[in-house]
Amino acid sequence: MTETSLVMTDKRHISIVSETFPPEVNGVANTLRYLCEALVKRGHQVSVVRPRQHSADQAFIKMDGSQLCHQSTLVTGIPIPGYNDLRFGIPGPGRLMRLWRRNPPDAVYVATQGPLGISAVNTARKLGIPVSSGFHTNFHSYSQYYGAGWLEALLCRYGRWFHNRTAVTLVPTRKTINTTKAMGIGPTALWSRGVDCELFSPAKRSSSLRASWGLSPEDLAVIYVGRLAPEKNVQLAVSCFERLKSLHPTAKFILVGDGPMRTRLSERHPDYVFTGIQRGETLAQHYASGDLFLFPSKTDTFGNVVTEAMASGLGIVAFDDAAAKEHIRHGDNGLKARLDDSEAFVSQAFRLADQPSFTKRIRNQVRMDALDMDWASQVERFENLVIHPPQETRRDVRHKQSLTTF
Repeated sequence: MTETSLVMTDKRHISIVSETFPPEVNGVANTLRYLCEALVKRGHQVSVVRPRQHSADQAFIKMDGSQLCHQSTLVTGIPIPGYNDLRFGIPGPGRLMRLWRRNPPDAVYVATQGPLGISAVNTARKLGIPVSSGFHTNFHSYSQYYGAGWLEALLCRYGRWFHNRTAVTLVPTRKTINTTKAMGIGPTALWSRGVDCELFSPAKRSSSLRASWGLSPEDLAVIYVGRLAPEKNVQLAVSCFERLKSLHPTAKFILVGDGPMRTRLSERHPDYVFTGIQRGETLAQHYASGDLFLFPSKTDTFGNVVTEAMASGLGIVAFDDAAAKEHIRHGDNGLKARLDDSEAFVSQAFRLADQPSFTKRIRNQVRMDALDMDWASQVERFENLVIHPPQETRRDVRHKQSLTTF
């Protein structure tokens, strides 16, 4: 698909449909928070359709009181297997039809692929509203981590069917464009992510927080931020730290987040620091108070935590994939390993832990690079792609819809 040079000047009604939304903590919800806040500031009318969550009533209001959307429609939700803290949305028959007939959006963006997403795509198509989708999560690859690898092919077919019924699918990295193409999904367009460098900053480093972790100023804080779940490859981070600790006995492993592995990990490793889910300024302090950041995931489509760690000025070790593939230059602003080389991942962590002067240069450079990763350009690109998808895209997708079945 060719790049569009259109610059948005008109203000529109954009409806965001998602199974997850702030104040929940995950990559999709985090991305939608920045997107919705920026769209509102740019003068658009933003409505959100989402499942009712445990803390749903204030989900569209930030803690500082600023508004993330103008209207929030809550639908019935049921727990997602393996992700009981999240829910599928189940809209009542005709509810979206009535909602969008009463206040028609100029464009609909469907961020998730559950029942609510299907209903939103169906309704938008019936009403003739431009509808696009986002490829935020590699759910098809998660099945192998939950003993259901046989579902992967079926989930790929479902993803192809779902996304090919929308005008364009937005993907976060160039590699994901190739992944979706191999799945038979198209057309796609690159829509990356920014990072809030005012919130995430080395200036948020807290000596008192480090002391509460049992660290002196000279001790090494190895930090992981994210869901404590098998698909995040957390066990590799654990193995990596255990080997680091043999040479750096005063080091501490700080795990920020929650998930199904937390109980087992805390029982096996009582010396680890489990902070639970953190948000906002507190999360920024946790990042900045670390030294070495481990991102062992091989399944993320992007990994917002990588860019947050960059903005926080950490020494990053990751696989050459997703956000790290896009933004980390090996040996210059971080260290990477091939996806098939877990031993190299561990070796890169040792390199950062054992070479303080090298690591200091890496950390200074990665912060400088993060300063160029603003949200403004990404939000403008979202406007262009979602509100005004190129005409050839819409023609192609109509032809494709006649050929694609689930």
